[in-house]
Amino acid sequence: MKVMILAAGFGERMRPLTDHTPKPLLQAGGRPLISYHLERLARAGLSEVVINVSHLASQIIDYCDNGSRWGLTISYSREPEPLETAGGIYQALPLLGDEPFLVVNGDVWLEYPFEQLAGCSPAGGALAHLVLVDNPAQHPLGDFQLDEQGLVRERKPAESGFTYAGLGVYTADFFADMAPGKYPLRPLLDAAIRRGVLRGEYFQGHWEDVGTPERLDKLDAALQSSRVP
Repeated sequence: MKVMILAAGFGERMRPLTDHTPKPLLQAGGRPLISYHLERLARAGLSEVVINVSHLASQIIDYCDNGSRWGLTISYSREPEPLETAGGIYQALPLLGDEPFLVVNGDVWLEYPFEQLAGCSPAGGALAHLVLVDNPAQHPLGDFQLDEQGLVRERKPAESGFTYAGLGVYTADFFADMAPGKYPLRPLLDAAIRRGVLRGEYFQGHWEDVGTPERLDKLDAALQSSRVP
């Protein structure tokens, strides 16, 4: 199974830190955020990685190089300007191939065991499989609900659900109706929910959306004190 790490964004909420450093290279626990993904992917045996790059792309390419230091093979999907999540994945499809592939956001920290998704193929005619987590304080109602059959459902108004962890398995068919360009992922997820072709699972382990300097500082402190692996 191939893996795509999303790393092309400007990191607007992280400014001024991201004015000179791309968000995946910001440090927590004395290491760049992206290094945690790369190490865990290598341990899970997921060795073929695609990284999309745009903002300060050369810094990410210089740091990750060809992936050999982790035992990985890394290739790059270069975007002249950030294409958002769905647009970036669509552009990278020729590098990802025909089999289901794993996608993980470069700006999350999580202890999810990637080996659980290795070889995963969305079941029951689904086109994608999402990992959902408990809602963080900044997003108290979450994104979606999950039914007893493992189908992702629209969150009902005033009800809480779960938050998309920025980790999932996708098929190329999930993006079949797209054209090249700049597109967010959420409308495609909503359309898949309406068609009943989006599955998911709930993960209870440690997960952090490292979206602001304050949350980065919190994660850094936890990692420095070894309160998380």
